[in-house]
Amino acid sequence: MCIDSKRSGETQSSSVCHKEVQTSKSYRTVHWSDILSIKKTYLVLACKQNQYLFLVYSAVEPLSRWDALSDLEELILRDNKLAKVPDVSIFSKLLVFDVSFNEITSLEGLSKASSTLKELYVSKNEVNKIMEIEHLHDLQILELGSNRLRVMENMENLTKLEELWLGRNRIKVVNLCGLRCVKKISLQSNRLTSMKGFEECVALEELYLSHNGISKMEGLSALVNLRVLDVSNNKLTSVDDIQSLTKLEDLWLNDNQIESLDAITEAVEGSKAKLTTIYLENNPCAKSSDYVAVLRKIFPNVEQIDSNLFA
Repeated sequence: MCIDSKRSGETQSSSVCHKEVQTSKSYRTVHWSDILSIKKTYLVLACKQNQYLFLVYSAVEPLSRWDALSDLEELILRDNKLAKVPDVSIFSKLLVFDVSFNEITSLEGLSKASSTLKELYVSKNEVNKIMEIEHLHDLQILELGSNRLRVMENMENLTKLEELWLGRNRIKVVNLCGLRCVKKISLQSNRLTSMKGFEECVALEELYLSHNGISKMEGLSALVNLRVLDVSNNKLTSVDDIQSLTKLEDLWLNDNQIESLDAITEAVEGSKAKLTTIYLENNPCAKSSDYVAVLRKIFPNVEQIDSNLFA
């Protein structure tokens, strides 16, 4: 997972996708004549963890003809220059569908995907509208990072959704359509100027909002289960509305315009004993030569301040 690669000075410029392609592995190339002999419950056209099977997409027939694989549960079609979502209606038991790193401009065709789907990955494409997912009532993970989305919409029926990854799009306003079960949300590298819109996400545990234009922390007090909050690289001048977040462990505030350490101390009073990681570098309040020492006194259990690790 690349979303939280924020250690030892690493940036989040590439932190937009939930799953990462392992291109250093060797692949076995299989053509259509070999397809019918595959008995596994997954078919990988890029790579999947420790199973590596590369199928040349241009050499195979349309997916709708793959009758012998109708019980397929996991279908990964990464990096195949697909221009549209293929017809996967034949796969009635499909649980995971991944068409990331292609050239897809529309989600048209997803309405044919089985309602059994639990994970959908469409990152690194050119999609400009969330559509044809209303029937995916069992969906738990939705990944649409690195696309051209401007509006969060048509997710009202995704009542079981637990992870929503929308980093590096063009979204200006948060609209979570009442998704009360979601636990992880990434809206990094968008065009947000406000944090309003998360109030109903009471189950939320991780929230990533770095690289936006947010100037005020608000709408967070109800998120009592939040463990990770990333609002780095924004326009914040103060730390607000997190006093009630007693479970907060990781707080990323670096690259903002925060002036006072005292204000931070007051803001995180409720999670002072729980907090283990805090990023504050590249703020006015971090210019003092002893600010790390001051923070260690304030937060007794802190394990990391910026790139400084403590035993």
